[in-house]
Amino acid sequence: MSASAADWDPRNLPDLHGRTYLVTGSNAGLGFFSSDQLVRAGAHVIMTGRNPNRLAAARAELTAGVPDAAGTVETLLLDTSNLGSVRAAAATVRQRGRLDGLLLNAGVVHPPAQRQTTRDGNELVLATNALGHFALAGALLSTLAARRGRMVWLGSMSTSLWSYDPVDPQLAEGYSAWRAYVQSKVVTTALGLEADRRLRESRVPVTSVVAHPGYSTSGRTRGIRGVNEPSRLGRFADNLQAPITQSKEHGAWPLVRALVDPSVEGGQLWGPSLVVKGSPRQAKPARLIRDPAVAERVWIACENATRLRWPFEAARR
Repeated sequence: MSASAADWDPRNLPDLHGRTYLVTGSNAGLGFFSSDQLVRAGAHVIMTGRNPNRLAAARAELTAGVPDAAGTVETLLLDTSNLGSVRAAAATVRQRGRLDGLLLNAGVVHPPAQRQTTRDGNELVLATNALGHFALAGALLSTLAARRGRMVWLGSMSTSLWSYDPVDPQLAEGYSAWRAYVQSKVVTTALGLEADRRLRESRVPVTSVVAHPGYSTSGRTRGIRGVNEPSRLGRFADNLQAPITQSKEHGAWPLVRALVDPSVEGGQLWGPSLVVKGSPRQAKPARLIRDPAVAERVWIACENATRLRWPFEAARR
């Protein structure tokens, strides 16, 4: 089934029975609502998160709202800031077999005021938002290739507003919370586009796409116990911004379309039609991110930070 921008209905997805998707950071926010939409369309979803209690609560809420979903949703502990956790989770998924898509969603949205590093020695925001996903996608490349699958990286509209060239991706100098967030999204988007170029060049049957949710806020999103519980003040403040914001449910639309729509092509960026809100449509990456030299530099930096080279040759076989 193929769908144009005009006839794609995010509330009525194609039948996804028989397909398996892994969603990182699926115990809350965009990850939860993406998982919910995939399950409602019949997909088998592997929900991942780093907190077992929150992950179990999110699964319980999701399956309670979707009839007969209990057998189609499983959970897996995964902390994208921890490369050991990434390797363990990837090994588990490889043992379980089929995988049609990866939604690389997990991330730090509100970075710490002061620079922090992980146990692997990487800057926390970069590690969580980009490096862990780079390692996970590489570790699962052959599994995805066996199903001619797709990976979707979570970008941000902020990358079109602030041009932070990641010459120092670890932000050893000049750290600020905002720069850490935006720069991690520059890295993530560059990785998603460069991954597709390398996959094509290596003739690996996997596509790589980037999607962003616009300006999606918790205060515009329905309350779900343990998943989305904004304070009264937070909901009031978010509702004041209603003309330029949308819910997390709607923010998940571009992510899900990028993951499951057969008409979406590798190397594309998808986001809301009005940038901050709206139905999903194809968008254009910032000029900095389209620079091949930047993409090459980012890719090498991530290889070095994760000590991982993607197995292109093995995945092609």
